[in-house]
Amino acid sequence: MGTRLAGSLPDPSADAGYPAGHPPRVGFFTDTSVCIGCKACEVACKEWNDLPADGAGADVDVLALTGQSYDNTGALGASTYRHVAFIEQKQSGGRPPDGPPTASTAFGGLSEPPARAPVVDLGMPSNNGQSPAGSEVRWLMSSDVCKHCTHAACLDVCPTGALIRTEHGTVLVQQDVCNGCGYCIPACPYGVIDQRPGDGRAFKCTMCHDRLGAGLMPACATACPTESIQFGPLDELRERADERLRELQQRGETGARLYGHDPEDGVGGDGAFFLLLDEPEVYGLPPDPVVTTRDLPSMWRHAAAAALTVAATVAAGFLRRSR
Repeated sequence: MGTRLAGSLPDPSADAGYPAGHPPRVGFFTDTSVCIGCKACEVACKEWNDLPADGAGADVDVLALTGQSYDNTGALGASTYRHVAFIEQKQSGGRPPDGPPTASTAFGGLSEPPARAPVVDLGMPSNNGQSPAGSEVRWLMSSDVCKHCTHAACLDVCPTGALIRTEHGTVLVQQDVCNGCGYCIPACPYGVIDQRPGDGRAFKCTMCHDRLGAGLMPACATACPTESIQFGPLDELRERADERLRELQQRGETGARLYGHDPEDGVGGDGAFFLLLDEPEVYGLPPDPVVTTRDLPSMWRHAAAAALTVAATVAAGFLRRSR
């Protein structure tokens, strides 16, 4: 895969220079099978971080509705650190609902989603937002967030040091250091980081770094009523996710899978990973993310070798002319 820059060690805080005894790496485990789409996480995140509203009226205290489905934020961005996606799918043997396709079905560009397996009991109460048995559709809901990658390309490309690895293993943007160059935006394989209009600086989830320092959980995890968003030491969350995955598969949810959970994937595993009930693309996630700066060292080596070759050729030409 080539040499990575930021995060060459499995412990990203130690890789960043924090001494032994630093706090354990923490993260999010988002279990989408119990997400009810209430958007309490979005509200709590905006309130705690004092984030402006989304859309054209982002500079005023007005909620800008998209008019499509229940998704009023649309995507992660400079003013949205948590985004709840709504994906509507047709159940096997059913037909699509009347009316135009929703914004959620537009994830795959489909006006009529493909048929899916029958409803599986996910262990939730009957009014959980999942489709009851016999329903023609089911809703897949997922609260997306910055992944706080182990190998974070945004750290590699930031020229001012505004992006840093914290003692908790998270990735943080220091707003007073950011110069608004925007290099981190295309570097992120998930498209998480964004610049706020009228500001120019980069913004993304901080995992409520100020709350972590005070021994508190991030606001989104505190507000989640179903514990779809779980916060804690990353190793413990991974064990909990493995157990939950086995439980769902035993119940017959064959589409259940973990995303961002594997430390051997293209970003070294995510600090915020997910249990999904379908392919990652259905949720608007890249199927096989790779740290975008993985080939930079070899590219620089090849560039240096090419420059030396050119220099040697020019020098040889001058020597021949001097004779």
